[in-house]
Amino acid sequence: MTDKNESIREVNSTAIVVGASLSGLMTAIALSQAGINVTILERAGEERRSGAGLQVDNGETDRTKTAKFLRKLASGGMKSAEAWTSIEFRLRKEAKADPKIDLRYDTRIQTVNQDKDSAWVITDKGEIFHGDILIGADGHRIIVRRHVVPHKPNATFAGYLIWVVIVDEKDISKEHRPSLYAPRFVMPDGVGDFLLGSIVGAEDGSYELGNRRLGWAWYDNTRNNLLRRLGCVEGTVVRHSLNGPDILEQTRIELAEQATVRWDQPWLAAILHSIQTRNLTGIPIAEYVPDSLVRGRIALVGDAAHVLTPLTAKGFNSSLEDAATLAECVAKAIEGTTVSDALLEYESLRLKIVRQIVQSGQSFTRSFGR
Repeated sequence: MTDKNESIREVNSTAIVVGASLSGLMTAIALSQAGINVTILERAGEERRSGAGLQVDNGETDRTKTAKFLRKLASGGMKSAEAWTSIEFRLRKEAKADPKIDLRYDTRIQTVNQDKDSAWVITDKGEIFHGDILIGADGHRIIVRRHVVPHKPNATFAGYLIWVVIVDEKDISKEHRPSLYAPRFVMPDGVGDFLLGSIVGAEDGSYELGNRRLGWAWYDNTRNNLLRRLGCVEGTVVRHSLNGPDILEQTRIELAEQATVRWDQPWLAAILHSIQTRNLTGIPIAEYVPDSLVRGRIALVGDAAHVLTPLTAKGFNSSLEDAATLAECVAKAIEGTTVSDALLEYESLRLKIVRQIVQSGQSFTRSFGR
């Protein structure tokens, strides 16, 4: 017989999602589709955030209605390079329009806990939010991960950073803009390091010449001492990224000189514009192979659950599969399966897969990271 105290209640069933980045938004939307009332708590403000380009699959392997729905919502179901901001905009719009989702910004979580009846968080303002389940989608902040996996809360610095940005095509000269027939995703040859370049559509999704965007990601393993000196990395733990205004002038000069030697157009023009305007971010890359994804009524998704090198091009797609699989399992709890059984099923379906994805990128880390 099912323990009613441990079941998600069919009436007024609730979930707390910590984090409103892509994985948090997708998880909330998927849970709402399963009939759950969701509160999303995000530490940042509501203003639009920047982001890099993402490689999005076309969903050929999607098997569930939930995964297909999220795929269509995020990218229209097409395999393409997408701007993080474009995907976030579409997901946020959907979440805000959903009466089952309460999206709250400027809400900083201090404490995570649970008992046999519910899970909850306490904010820095003393607010308490309860849910039948609690989902950690807070990325590298690790507040929820620290509760789920207290013996292994931190991801490990991979030994390199990635300079990333998206540049409006109109900001570079016409002579350097790619043609309409140029591939939308490239890896130009470099000297000692490498670049991932993507041609991304405008905010409205169009690819009109002059109105597109150029996303680039420059892998750099020569700045580790700088990252440690500036406090971006402490020991093996990544603390924060290196934002444009904080980049040392000498570093900007060196980057411009190196780019001029290594990269061809149109990427050189995009990189030099970014360096000149300080419109770039250096992201220290970390990796995390999970031991578990669930503890009681609390589960992890996305970068809170597993951290993989961007070279795998599977970060967004793994987060989507996490969200869809979790929602499908939780839906069974409404039908009587206990919360713990539902979340453990989610873990059994995803843990081995995401461990393998992270590990697949570690051979690169061993050869490139320092």
